[in-house]
Amino acid sequence: MKRLPVTLAVIVTLLVAVQPAAAGKTMTREERAKAALVNTQLGMTYMRQGNLPAARDKIEKALEQNPHTAETQMAAGFLYDRLGDDKKAVSHYEQAARLGDDNPDVLNNVAVYLCRKGDKKRGEEYFLKAAGSALYRTPEVAYANAGRCARDDGRLKDAEQYFRKALTIRPESPDALYQLADLQHETGNNLAARGFLQRYNAVAPASPASLWLGYRIESALGDTSQAQDFARRLKTDFATSEESGALLEAEQSRK
Repeated sequence: MKRLPVTLAVIVTLLVAVQPAAAGKTMTREERAKAALVNTQLGMTYMRQGNLPAARDKIEKALEQNPHTAETQMAAGFLYDRLGDDKKAVSHYEQAARLGDDNPDVLNNVAVYLCRKGDKKRGEEYFLKAAGSALYRTPEVAYANAGRCARDDGRLKDAEQYFRKALTIRPESPDALYQLADLQHETGNNLAARGFLQRYNAVAPASPASLWLGYRIESALGDTSQAQDFARRLKTDFATSEESGALLEAEQSRK
């Protein structure tokens, strides 16, 4: 199953200027909170630059200064996920979800991690909670994510329901359209799959995944001309892709 990648949102976006406390002076709670926010943002910046030792230094400092914010706990989750320390990562993500229970962006990001690591039921619950929040600007994203989570868990009917909810909110959502096309093809409903893929192609550029899916749908429907058109475009425009390799194998197996 080819899945469209999923992108994690960075929660903290603004630097807060903070003056260091004078030597020997105990920082107030407000000063520690501001310093933690700055160190959290610096840690995220270092992470984006690939400087994980510096990122860990800043984020651990932020946790010392103020561990009681979803932003800092989320940053720590990102960090330890990157470092491959699943035990620490899940601990920080869970604390982020607890502290940011009313923040749909936090819930969505925690859910992405949980689904990726195999805790699909809990991840799905967080996605649905995020989608139901009046504060969430893109609930269709959370529903589509919940659909992928359910699909990976083998619950295809639930997955289809979530993808359709995403389309109810945003009918031109490329992610949900592609996922439904792929899901309908997987379950043998290729006429419906064709319709969803046509809608996807109307709002998104062709990709190796969409062309390979189109080839398989049209081949299943017996439309050789359309199937060959998808094949030609895949081999011409994305010759080095995995999908192009899969196409060549499929063509060889038919000879």
